[in-house]
Amino acid sequence: MSKHFELTEETVLFDGVTLYRIKASVDIPSQFVKKGDLGGFVQKLENLNDLAWVYGNARVCGDAQVYGNAQVHEDARVYGNAQVYGNAQVYGNAWVCGDAHVYGNVQVYGNARVFGGAQVRGDAQVYGNALVCGDAQVCGDAWIYGNAWIYGNAWIYGNAQVRGDAEVCGNANVCGNSDILLLGPAKSSGRYTTTFKSKIGVEISCGCFLGNIEDFEKAIRTTHSDNEQYLKQYLSFANLIRSNFDL
Repeated sequence: MSKHFELTEETVLFDGVTLYRIKASVDIPSQFVKKGDLGGFVQKLENLNDLAWVYGNARVCGDAQVYGNAQVHEDARVYGNAQVYGNAQVYGNAWVCGDAHVYGNVQVYGNARVFGGAQVRGDAQVYGNALVCGDAQVCGDAWIYGNAWIYGNAWIYGNAQVRGDAEVCGNANVCGNSDILLLGPAKSSGRYTTTFKSKIGVEISCGCFLGNIEDFEKAIRTTHSDNEQYLKQYLSFANLIRSNFDL
């Protein structure tokens, strides 16, 4: 099957690799692209398949594949072994890399990063400065934004929104907004404390701490035993967590 584009002689370097600007060899109505229109940059023909398109200064390289009706545009980057397909869109300054898969009607944009073995699918959106990595999965109508980090084996789905400085990790299983609670910033460090439902119960993430409510209370009493103000604030967090999750 012939390609819907060709490589031009215009090149750029990305991480030491030469990429070639593409030019449409046929009309692609679904992408509002006409024969002869210039697109973004790819390393090789195999990076782009079906009726997918790369626009502007966007770049696709390595063994990454963009296919289906997917779009990569503006200054976005897709590389490594990443796959972007279906009707997914990656744009802005977003990066999708590693072994990540982005598909369905997903939008990844802003300065968002999706990497590792992460999967983002369905109608999910990842934007702002959000990071999704590890073996995390974001799906359904979930939104991840702000400075949120989703990693480990976390699973975010349904109508859940994870935002701000939240860190959701481990075996998190967040389906809706009632499954997550963000508290802070702490007076002691400026950090936020994120509490979420997981496959093993309710877990709390704060800095390098990840554990249950009992371990959290022990940790804060040990860490802040010499500062009543800091201890009082963290104990109030613990009380709110217990109340919110019926612990």
